[in-house]
Amino acid sequence: MTAADGYPALCSPIVLAGITLRNRVVHASMTTVLAPDGRISPALIRYHANRAQGGAAMTVTEPLAMAPHQAGLPRPQVWNDADTDGLKRWAEAVESHDCRLLGQVQDGGRGYHQGGRNPEAVGPSALPDDLSWTMPRALATDEIVRMIDAFADSAARLRRCGFSGVELSAAHGHLFHQFLSPWANRRRDAYGGDLAGRTRLLAELIGAIRDRCGRGFIIGLKLPGDDGVPGGVGPEEAARIAPALTAASAVDYVCFAQGAHAASLEMHVPDRHEPRLTYLPLIRRLRPALNEVPLMALGRITDPAEAEAIVAGGAAELVGLGRALVADPAWLAKATRGRAHDIRYCLSCNTCWGTIVTRHQPIACVNNPRVAQPDEVDFRPAPAARGKRVVIVGAGVAGLEAAWVAAARGHAVTVFPGSAEVGGKARLRALLPGGETITSIYDYQSVAARRAGARFEAAGAAGIGDILALRPDAVVLATGATMLAPAWLPPEATAGGLVAGLHDLIPSLAARQTRQPGTAVLFDMDHGEGVYAAAEFLRARFARTVIVTPRDTIATEVPLVTRQGILRRMRAQRIEIIVLATPVWDDGIESGRLAYRGILGTEEGRVDDVALLTYATPRVPADALVEPLRAAGITTRRVGDCAGPHGLLAATASGHAAGNEI
Repeated sequence: MTAADGYPALCSPIVLAGITLRNRVVHASMTTVLAPDGRISPALIRYHANRAQGGAAMTVTEPLAMAPHQAGLPRPQVWNDADTDGLKRWAEAVESHDCRLLGQVQDGGRGYHQGGRNPEAVGPSALPDDLSWTMPRALATDEIVRMIDAFADSAARLRRCGFSGVELSAAHGHLFHQFLSPWANRRRDAYGGDLAGRTRLLAELIGAIRDRCGRGFIIGLKLPGDDGVPGGVGPEEAARIAPALTAASAVDYVCFAQGAHAASLEMHVPDRHEPRLTYLPLIRRLRPALNEVPLMALGRITDPAEAEAIVAGGAAELVGLGRALVADPAWLAKATRGRAHDIRYCLSCNTCWGTIVTRHQPIACVNNPRVAQPDEVDFRPAPAARGKRVVIVGAGVAGLEAAWVAAARGHAVTVFPGSAEVGGKARLRALLPGGETITSIYDYQSVAARRAGARFEAAGAAGIGDILALRPDAVVLATGATMLAPAWLPPEATAGGLVAGLHDLIPSLAARQTRQPGTAVLFDMDHGEGVYAAAEFLRARFARTVIVTPRDTIATEVPLVTRQGILRRMRAQRIEIIVLATPVWDDGIESGRLAYRGILGTEEGRVDDVALLTYATPRVPADALVEPLRAAGITTRRVGDCAGPHGLLAATASGHAAGNEI
């Protein structure tokens, strides 16, 4: 049996523009924020080279600055010769792994989702962005011509530097998409009006790139399949656009995306509340419109067996993976070597999106603490100079990450789990809607830890005596954190069973399958994604669910694409939201009524028929063991929520760092 026998279709070669791809796996374009000053950085080169080394046959860059008007953007600069050496190093690093490197051509136009508005925006027409209300300046005809010329010149520069092609991104609500959309393009000149006018910019750009770069240069085209905007590009319009742009066989592959800069932005990165292979029905519907041009599938493809089925079943010739290859660049290499169980799977949590778009920081992943590091591909910890006795207190995500890394380095690791099942608070999130992917984090970690020789003690809280009895050289505290009871809640309130912190409540309700009468009230001072999954969880078990929060809206701590889905589901499930309010405990809730008052004035109200009150609040680190351990002279590290309550990204990152530092 050869390595490809398990995935024969996925591992078969394909020829695009006379260039052979060794398999069908493509790393789809992902913004990385690894070149914030516009220069090609070593980290950016490593990021793509790592995905090439891990098995991808082609990788598409993030959007590049391909025209002079993009000079001020935090993108790799391609429109002049200032960094051709960097471009050459980038191409050499990727192509040396028999992987084709494509540069993405894209302009945001009026599309904006970073807060505020973009005063420099341009567009086909002077119509505001549906999401940010940014008002663009309508491009003049001669500006369009110059832009096409600049993009084509930059594509030729990429070819001279060793790139194998470009991908034109005409989806996601960006400029090219805006020209295609009847909703966004109200022009009356040659670049607007009917279908021929609205596709003219792209058709001319494709022709200009082909003229300058020749036939042995891949041109890919990302098109809108369904932008979710009334009057925009739905599946019917997409089925008209696609044949118009592929009839001349001028492009070498096509992929379809969803969403736009509107209330539909969430569609372009389907999260764990959406079905797997989210785009597949749309892809199958639009495939006949492509004039037999190869199709690349996108949309929450996470497992090699899924990818194999897409290619083997004829749904598409290529499989584009973005987030899945962020989580594990060796995704394909592991699968073809019989090690699919070792893949660190994408959670579809969109933490990566939030990192790059919301925080403007380099791309990061919950399941991959080593993004763009030299040893990222199929990471194996370096052996420690001297083996030590290491005790890890807590078996949540942070503790397990530290355990497997430390054990793999050769340390004698003992883990004290706090409960019978590993996973900590992440296990609670796995019980809630959209939580099924969470299990892959701690399943991988616990198997890796045991395989590396870590020993797990019986479940239960570890005391200082238990730890000292093992004479450890180092201790990692992964003891988590507990929600702080709200100031308005008296200590005796929880005695009757009607009031509980959210973490304490979930296990007791998880087995309940029927909906009971009454109202569940959730006081929200957390605003994280899990809180609203818990609200859905409560809505399935109570006749009515009400969220009360002191802030002026909900979900303020999550990325926009996640928030949109949360707000949509809250509305669809009729989960009520009371903002700018805090409960009042004067009469308790024994009568079934919970009073609240507004925090900006004197307005008051109440929720009737209350059957349950729970809260999600800032968490206090459970760090009582820190001082006794320090007093005993033992090197102690705090990880995860014990170091400071954050989230899963910080949990894996801090645990990983601790395991490597000991």
